[in-house]
Amino acid sequence: MAKKELTIRDKTIFDGIFTKYVLKFIFSLWFKIAGWKLCKTAPEGAGVAIAAPHTSNWDFVYALGAAILQDVKIYFSVKDSLCRVPLLGPWMMYLGAIPIDRSAKGVGQVEQIKQFINSQKLNRVFFLFTPEGTRGPVPKWKSGFYHVAEGCDLPIFLAKVDYLSKEAGVFHTFQLTDDRSNDIKAIQASYESIQGKFPLDQYPAYKGRMPKISEAEAKIIKAMYSFKGVATKLEITTKAKIGELSTTMLDYLIDKGLLEKNVDSDKGGEPSYQLTFAGRGCFLHLSPSI
Repeated sequence: MAKKELTIRDKTIFDGIFTKYVLKFIFSLWFKIAGWKLCKTAPEGAGVAIAAPHTSNWDFVYALGAAILQDVKIYFSVKDSLCRVPLLGPWMMYLGAIPIDRSAKGVGQVEQIKQFINSQKLNRVFFLFTPEGTRGPVPKWKSGFYHVAEGCDLPIFLAKVDYLSKEAGVFHTFQLTDDRSNDIKAIQASYESIQGKFPLDQYPAYKGRMPKISEAEAKIIKAMYSFKGVATKLEITTKAKIGELSTTMLDYLIDKGLLEKNVDSDKGGEPSYQLTFAGRGCFLHLSPSI
C-alpha cells in the first residue's frame, strides 16, 4: 500500500490562540526581564530565514520568542519518516515541520515550498535553516538555504541571536545576485560580528564587534555597495552625497578592513576603492534591505 503523501500544514501552532496571546505574553515578559530586545522590524511576505550563529539549544528559544513577538510564522525541514511516527509526527507537523521525502518519488523541498507559496496568501512566513547544521564547531556552512531561496525565488532573511547585544530577529533582507559564492561570503562576513552563546564554536569565527563608524562613513559603505565594484574618491563623494570626503575617512575604513585601495597606473596613479567582504558584511547591518 502506497504511503500517503505528507504536505506542509497550513494551520500550525503559530495560528493558535495559545501562541498569539499566552506565549506572546510570556516571551514579552521574559525578554523585558532578561534585557533582550528585537531587531526593529520583521520583513513582510515569505522568505528563507537563516539563523546563525548556532551554538546552543537556547538559540531556538530566543529565535522562537522573536518570531512570536513579531507575528512571524516559522516552518522548518525534517525527515519525512519522523513526521510519520505516531503522536510525534503530527505534533512536529503542528509545530511547522516540512516533511522531506528523499526517495525518488518524493516531492522535493523546493517543490513543496513553491506549491505551498502558490496556494497561500503569505504574511511573514519564514522557512528556517541553520546553515551550520549543528551546535558544535563546523568547517563550513551547508548551502541548502541558498538552493531553496534560488529555486523558490525568495529573498534570504538574515536572522541572529546575539548574546552580547541581547538582540534577536532579522537584521537584513538579502536579494540573491548571479554570484552564489560571493553572496554566501558576504552573508557569512555579516555574521562574524555576531556573538553566539559559545563564540569558540561558531562558524564563521567570531571576530569581535563591528568597528564604530560615523554617519558619513556609513554613507560611504552604502555608496560603495551600490557600485558593485571599484570607485574613485570623486565617484564616492557624489554617490554618498557628502559635501567633502576626506582621505582620513577612507584611510580609517581601510585600516578597519572594510575598504581596500587600488592604484591604477593607466589613470595616472589615481586611487580607486572597493569594499572587502567584511565591508559588505558591515553594509548588511547598516541597511535592512538591498
